[in-house]
Amino acid sequence: MAPRKALTARQRRLGTELRKIREHTGLSMTQAAEVLGTDRTTISNTESGRFGVSPERVRTWAGHYECPDPAYVDALAAMAAERITGWWEDYRGDLASDALDLAELEHHAVGIRAVQIMHMPGVLQNEDYVRAVFAEAVPPASPASQRRRLSHRLKRRDVLDREDAPSCTFLIHEAALRMTYGGPKVARAQLDYLLQESDRDNVTIRVIPFSAGGFPHAGSSTQYVYGAVPQLDTVQTDTATGIAFLDAETRLANYRAVLDRTEERSLDPGSSRDFIQKIAQQV
Repeated sequence: MAPRKALTARQRRLGTELRKIREHTGLSMTQAAEVLGTDRTTISNTESGRFGVSPERVRTWAGHYECPDPAYVDALAAMAAERITGWWEDYRGDLASDALDLAELEHHAVGIRAVQIMHMPGVLQNEDYVRAVFAEAVPPASPASQRRRLSHRLKRRDVLDREDAPSCTFLIHEAALRMTYGGPKVARAQLDYLLQESDRDNVTIRVIPFSAGGFPHAGSSTQYVYGAVPQLDTVQTDTATGIAFLDAETRLANYRAVLDRTEERSLDPGSSRDFIQKIAQQV
């Protein structure tokens, strides 16, 4: 089997989960190869995501590893069965791979829960706001690169229109609401767009006002993406150099606690709408 030319985060995640199952049963790679009747290299390449794996092989390996969670195994088999090329692959070579991985992560999400500190959530940004944010990039991107980045950012919004669209809760800090990217007219239109999107059945927006005081991880935006089963949840955080994806069990548990505490400090959805409308009038 030829190795994949470009690995996606989801392909790497499938391999990682197969490694976790093996390690939880106490088998080394060499021992697993003997049990499965294969070689150590095949297991290594599969667990790294370099080689693909069939749903049948996932179930066979999980069976030999005595995995006790059938829903988890079903979810992994479903990941292995995916053969479609996502829309984000059209941008490979033009955008950083972590931007493509984020779009893929959102596409497969069952639910999304996010905290935004200085920017609107990516899937709730209108075109003029995106242009204004990208205009602040250092170093500035070329016009062609700007167009590709803009197209990709706006395409991400389609996840909210899916028939099985994820249930989303966005906790947006007052600072993000008051940042006037592009000037008052653009900022006001973005706030109106935010209110429009909050009418969706699958979207809940809650504001964290300045008066709420401090809260955990206040310095960075965070997105918690729910997978088909809890073991496949992922945390995405923004960093100064790009995007980071976290999926260790302890990290997931800690970020769930962070989001719980942050949501406790936020306004309810109705009060949040009133708050956003008031800021829009002030801009």
